[in-house]
Amino acid sequence: MASHLRQKRTLDSLTSALLPVIAVAGALVVGALLLTMLGVNPLRAYSALFNGALGNVSGITQTLTKATPLLLVGLGICIAFRGGVINIGGEGQIILGAVSASALAIGLSDWPGWLLLPLTMLTGTAAGLIWGGIPGWLKARMGVNEILSTVMMNQIALQGMNFLLRGPMLDPAQIAAGTNIPQSAALPEAVWLTRLVPRTLFHSGAILAVILAVAVYFLLWRTTIGYRIRAVGLNPHASRYAGIPVSRYVVLSMALSGAFCGLAGAVEVMGVHHRMIEGMSGGYGFSGIVAALFGKLHPLGAIPASALFGSLLVGADKMQRSVQVPSALVIALQGLVVLFVVASDLYVRRRSRRRVEERE
Repeated sequence: MASHLRQKRTLDSLTSALLPVIAVAGALVVGALLLTMLGVNPLRAYSALFNGALGNVSGITQTLTKATPLLLVGLGICIAFRGGVINIGGEGQIILGAVSASALAIGLSDWPGWLLLPLTMLTGTAAGLIWGGIPGWLKARMGVNEILSTVMMNQIALQGMNFLLRGPMLDPAQIAAGTNIPQSAALPEAVWLTRLVPRTLFHSGAILAVILAVAVYFLLWRTTIGYRIRAVGLNPHASRYAGIPVSRYVVLSMALSGAFCGLAGAVEVMGVHHRMIEGMSGGYGFSGIVAALFGKLHPLGAIPASALFGSLLVGADKMQRSVQVPSALVIALQGLVVLFVVASDLYVRRRSRRRVEERE
C-alpha cells in the first residue's frame, strides 16, 4: 500500500512538472490549425519562428534581452498574485519607472557613474513602487477594485509620457532640427548597462533579473514578510483573525509589484534604448503577466517562462517576414498557452480534491 501511494505521488509530481510542456504543445497544435486556415504551412512557420529566436547568436541574445523585462515584470506579478491582488498596471509602472530614471540621469549627467547608475535604477524602482502602491492603498482603504484602478492608471501614465516627450523632456536636438520626434535626450553613458555580448543588445540587466528572482523566492518562502503576504493572499479573513494587518500587506504586495515593473522600465532604457522613447514598454506589462502565470506564479519558474515568451516575441518578427504571417498570431499563441495552463491547473486541483474525498 505504501509503495502504491509513493508511485501515485511520483506520477502526480511528474505530471505536474510536464503540464507546462503539455500546455505549450497544445497551444502550438491549435496555432497550427489557425495557420492552416490562413493558408500557411505550419511546419515552415514554426521553423521560421524557432530559427528567428534561437537559430543564431543574434536571435538568442535578442530573446534574452526581451526576457529581461518580462522576468522583472513577472516577479512583480508573482508577488501581487501571492498577496491576493491582481496588478494589471505593469505598463503604466514600466512607463513611470523609465520616465523617472531617464529624467534623473539626464538632469544629473555630470555626476560620477558609480553613484548615478544605482541611483537611476533606484529612482525607476521608487517611481514604480509609488505608482503600484496607489491602487493598493485604494483597495485596502476604500475597497476600490485594483483591476479597474490599475488599468486607468496605465492611461494616466501613458498620457503623461506623451506630454513629457512632446514638451519638457523633448530632445533639444530634435527641436533644433525641427523634427520634434517624441524622445528624450540620450542618457549619459555612465548609466548605460554593460553589453554582455559585443554588437548585440544583450546587457547585464539580465543577470540582475535572475539574481532578483532568487531574492524574491527567499522573500516569499524564507521570510516572515513573505509568509504574511502569502497568508493574506490565501485567506485574508483567517490572516486578520491571526493578527496580520491585512490592509498593510495588500498595499505592500502592490507596491513591491509596482517596484519591479518600474525597475523593468529603468533597465530597458538603460540597457537597450539609452533614451526615453514612445512605445518603449513594448507590451511587457501584459506579457509579463502571461510569463508569471506560465511559471506557476513562482519566482524561479518565471525565469524559463520569460525566456520562452521572449523567444516567441523575437521569433514572431522572423515568422512574419518569412511566411507573411501577422505577428499578432503570437499574441494569440500566448493566450492559448495561458488557457491551457489554467485548464491544466483546474484539472490537477479537481483530481486532488477527488482523491481527498475518496480517502475520507
